[in-house]
Amino acid sequence: MKLTILYDNTTNKPDLTADWGWSCFIETEERNVLFDTGGNGKILLENMLNLGINPESIDDIVISHPDFDHIGGLSTFLNLNQKAIVHIPISFRGIRYPNQVKYYDKPTRIYGDIFLTGELDKREQSLAVKTKKGLVLVVGCGHPGVATIIDSISHFGKPYAIVGGLHGFDEFEILENIDTICPAHCTKYKDKIKSLYPEKYIEGGVGEVFEF
Repeated sequence: MKLTILYDNTTNKPDLTADWGWSCFIETEERNVLFDTGGNGKILLENMLNLGINPESIDDIVISHPDFDHIGGLSTFLNLNQKAIVHIPISFRGIRYPNQVKYYDKPTRIYGDIFLTGELDKREQSLAVKTKKGLVLVVGCGHPGVATIIDSISHFGKPYAIVGGLHGFDEFEILENIDTICPAHCTKYKDKIKSLYPEKYIEGGVGEVFEF
């Protein structure tokens, strides 16, 4: 799989725009998935354009939770792509587009190698993609807690990497069994995680591309 960060609080690339929020583009052999849509549709689409990503190439949209910095670009995006299937937590309502919408309240395989945790703690869902090295977890803010997220998805495979916002997560020992860590967006203790796991840590930011 290939993962490209489209929306994040930081970037070191002058042709891209950083802003508070989170979105990434996930390419697998099966599907092209947009995970979250950042806080501003104009910024999201400009970053996609500058990264050479066509909005119409997206097959699926996964929304982690309905905080504005994760759904702010959704309406703008759906104005351009009304064929993509939208996968959202069970409690999220209000999408008024012709796109097919699916709701999740438990761990679910949505395609062969793509899984969702479903809504955890009545708040948020995460995504996992199975690779040859293990599961790559993609997280919005991690409000339910990293341990809860890992537990919910572990029967689909062993977590190999985690990418995304980890909010106020400070149970750092949980990361000992993760091989690759990319804390982004709202992660409060990013520097601490980097100091504890320098060999596992990779830097986020708009425009960063990872292959697993």
